[in-house]
Amino acid sequence: MEFDEKKLTRRKLIIGAGTFAAGAALLSAGAQNLISKAEAKETALPWPYEKLDPNEVAEAAYNEWYKLYCGAAVISSIFTPLKKKFGEPYASFPVDSFIWMHGGVAGWGTMCGTEIGATLAANMIAGQGVFKDGEKIANEVIQWYCDTELPTYAPKNPKISAKLPMSKSGSPLCHVSVGKWMKVADKGFWSPERKDRCARLTANIAAHTVKLLNDWKDGKFKSDLKIPAMTYNITAQHDCTDCHGGKVPEINTKGNPAK
Repeated sequence: MEFDEKKLTRRKLIIGAGTFAAGAALLSAGAQNLISKAEAKETALPWPYEKLDPNEVAEAAYNEWYKLYCGAAVISSIFTPLKKKFGEPYASFPVDSFIWMHGGVAGWGTMCGTEIGATLAANMIAGQGVFKDGEKIANEVIQWYCDTELPTYAPKNPKISAKLPMSKSGSPLCHVSVGKWMKVADKGFWSPERKDRCARLTANIAAHTVKLLNDWKDGKFKSDLKIPAMTYNITAQHDCTDCHGGKVPEINTKGNPAK
């Protein structure tokens, strides 16, 4: 059939355009529904998990620190091998976008990025929400971070040949953790030793997180730790006196479900 532009009236043009738009809208809606269902299936939590080698994860985290810093390096070291095992949803996860975790969130010295990265991974794999296994694993990692002389990890190809000292932070805060290590090591913040210390600590936290996830996968994970709010009646850490001294504020205990 030949096209006759003389017979194409304004009314027919409008009707035709409307029909095309309606058809396009239906196609778009259908495609979007299909995409949404596929994406929902791929990204539904919890994400699949197979046991990982903590030593391999630690080495990857150490090296990734020099590209992504602490938090994103923990995520990358755990999600990259899982991407090889499962593909999606790990393949599309934007690990690079979490570089902001460095230095206790954009250099503000708050929560150490390694713990944030570990918490993210644990919640996406073992279940998110208060009192869920993901949060319990995160709670265990944070407590271990506070109580353990770190770093203990010895990389295969260290950036620094000298032996680095260890220190116990007693706190989940980057500022306190790094500050105590700097005092023990007598090294400045911008020194290569301090950087390598954080890279090794990142390896420790990534490996410990995977050990707990492996136990969880085997059905062996148990935790008796309480979240700090259940103990202190406010979101908190367990060592207040490092910063508050004798001025620890009194907390209103009304409504504590533990009381």
